[in-house]
Parts: sequence; structure tokens; C-alpha cells
Amino acid sequence: MASLFAPDVLTWAIAALATAGVILRPWRLPEAIWAIAGAVALVLLTLLPWRDALGAVVKGTDVYLFLIGMMLLAELAREAGLFDWLAAQATRAARGDARRLFALVYLVGIFVTVFLSNDATAVVLTPAVYAAARAARAEPLPYLFVCAFIANAASFVLPISNPANLVIFGAHMPSLARWLVQFSLPSVLAIAATYGVLRITQRRSLRAPIARDIAVPTLSADGRLAAAGIAATAIVLLLASGFALPLGLPTFLAGTATAAIVLGRKRRSPRRLLQGVSWSVLPLVAGLFVLVEGLAHTGVIARLATLLQTAADRSVTDASWLAGILSALACNLMNNLPVGLIAGSLDAGHLSGPVSGALLIGIDLGPNLSVTGSLATILWLVAIRREGQDVGTWRFLRLGLVVMPPALVLALGGLLATAGL
Repeated sequence: MASLFAPDVLTWAIAALATAGVILRPWRLPEAIWAIAGAVALVLLTLLPWRDALGAVVKGTDVYLFLIGMMLLAELAREAGLFDWLAAQATRAARGDARRLFALVYLVGIFVTVFLSNDATAVVLTPAVYAAARAARAEPLPYLFVCAFIANAASFVLPISNPANLVIFGAHMPSLARWLVQFSLPSVLAIAATYGVLRITQRRSLRAPIARDIAVPTLSADGRLAAAGIAATAIVLLLASGFALPLGLPTFLAGTATAAIVLGRKRRSPRRLLQGVSWSVLPLVAGLFVLVEGLAHTGVIARLATLLQTAADRSVTDASWLAGILSALACNLMNNLPVGLIAGSLDAGHLSGPVSGALLIGIDLGPNLSVTGSLATILWLVAIRREGQDVGTWRFLRLGLVVMPPALVLALGGLLATAGL
């Protein structure tokens, strides 16, 4: 009986319960509450020294700065109507063809995910796509599914495309040139495979004609400034990636500078902008950092690292397939952010290139299996519910079982082909 209350068992149990709370949101409490509750429990029960917990929170500084900058840019774009304008342009360009609209929404989703992160696609683009589909008198769900799946499928095109990328590699983030060499082919294969399977599964809904004459809103001066800020941020981050610099501070500075310019043009208060930002994401991430630090104290992460390194010593190819598939499945059991934190604790940057790359692909792409696989997909579900739409767990899983595996296999195969394995 005493073994049930051994420190390691208690730590694992608290981490599991907190993660389940984040995924399932009992009593509809915010995800951050469960992560923070688990972190506090570890400290109060002396399972994790408070200094180590504080150190874990500090480890996430670069991620917090990145998220703040991206959320500011996304909210600026939303307020200025930039995404509504993009969605309306895509709808008008479809010229009454639902299949063309589907492809155009997919392209816009790629652009937003690559340069603004997958969370921006889920939070900001989804409502705009819903509005565009309704204006075109089209069935919204096929286009909403695009937002959910492309948010993960395109999330490893660049280091900035997914906050999980920063978590996985941390201080060992590859240079931009090395990143592009390693992940360009896998990204193209994942994006193409996801599109192909989605297009096939939604073909019946895309046969009906849609409205041709769509009113395109005028893009305001603030919208143009927000677009310029996003473009400038992308350039800054590409330069930072090129010199292997941390991405958090440049993103934060670019986001705050863009906000200052847009708000200062008409001397507007930042209150409304700040209220639109999902600040709860920050304590959620901080709590998860602490939970993973608690797991590290039990030695389980060190054992996982040893097993993975041993497998890589035997066969890099086998270890890469194993890492990619298991990390993809793990994301759907405990969400990709804690899995990414665990991968970061494995010191992914020091593993063999294909093995660390496979971990990242599994963590970024694996969440397309279930609606709880990533924070972006959870945020997408919240966004569509606000529009009166809903997708149950089993419905998403049935679609994910068809969409995700081919993309994962092709992406991992492309990674190994790039590495010459």
C-alpha cells in the first residue's frame, strides 16, 4: 500500500491527472487551471523543490515571449479585418466553385500557419473562414476542417510555425538553412497528403455550387499596417533563425512595435487589443513546464532518453520511425505541448538529426488524429463552437484516422530520404 504513495508514483499520478484536466476540461474550467493546479500540488507535496519549479517556469521565457508577440500580431490582424479580407478574397476568387474555394482556403491556411503559427490559424482564421463560407452559402464544415488540419500539417515548415518547435529544440534550435534542408520535403509531403485525403473525404459536400458575387471588404489602413508588421516579423524571424538566435525576443519586439504603430496612429488605448489576447495560454505553458520538470525528477525522462539513444545507436532509421510514430500517438493521449516539453527534456537537439526530426514531425503532425491532440486543435474547437458549429470527438477521430497516418508516413519517409537513409 505504501508503494502507492511513493514520491515517483504520486508525481506520475499528478502529472497524468493534470494533463487529463487540460485535455478534457472537467466542469469546463480553463485548461490553465489544471496545469497550474498540478504544478502547485507537486510543490506543496514537496515532490518538486520550489526552486526547481521556479527554474522550470523560467525555462519557458523564450516561448512566452514568442507567444505574446504572435498573439499581439494575430489580434491586431483580427481587429483590423485582415483575415476577413483574405477569406473574402479567396471566396470571390473561387467564382462559384466549392472545390476551388476549398483549395484557396487551404492555401491561406498554409500562409497563416507558416508565418503566424498554427495557433493563429485556429483562433483567428477559423472565424473568418466560417464567415466566408456562410457568405458563399456553402456548407461550413469542410472549410473549417481545413483550418484544423492545416494548422498541424504546415506547422514544421519554419521554426516559427508552431510554438512546440521552440520547446522541442530550445537552445539547440537548428539554423534556418539546416531547418529548411531537413524539413522542406517532409513539409511538402505532409501538406500535400493532408490536402489530398481531406479533398477526397469532403468531395460530396464540395459538389454543390456556391455564391459567386461576394462583397470583399475594403482593407483598412490598420489592416495594411498589420499585414506589413506580419511581413516584417517574418523577415526578422527568418534572419534570427538564419543566425540560430532565440526567436522569442524578436517576436515579442516585432509584435509590440507593430501594435504601438497601429494604435499610435490614432492614439487608441491598447485595452481592447490586450483584452482580445488569450493570456491564459501563458500560465498553461508555465504549468506544463513544471509538470515535465517533476517527471524529470523521477528519472523517467532520463530513461526514455537512454532508450532512444540506444535505439539510435543500433539503427538510426528504426529509431526515427519509432520516435515519430510513438510521439505522434503520445500527443493524442496527453496533448502535444507536454509531449514537446518531454522531447525537449530528452535533449532532442543532441540526438541524431533524423531522430530529433522524427520527434518533431510526430509532435507537430500527430495531433491531426484527434481533437485533443494539440492546443491549436482545442482552440479550433472552441472557435467553431462560438459560431454554432460542433464536431464530436468520434467524428474528428474517424476523419483523423484517415487523414493523419498517410501524412505522417510520407513526412517521416521524406525526412529519412533527405538524410540519405
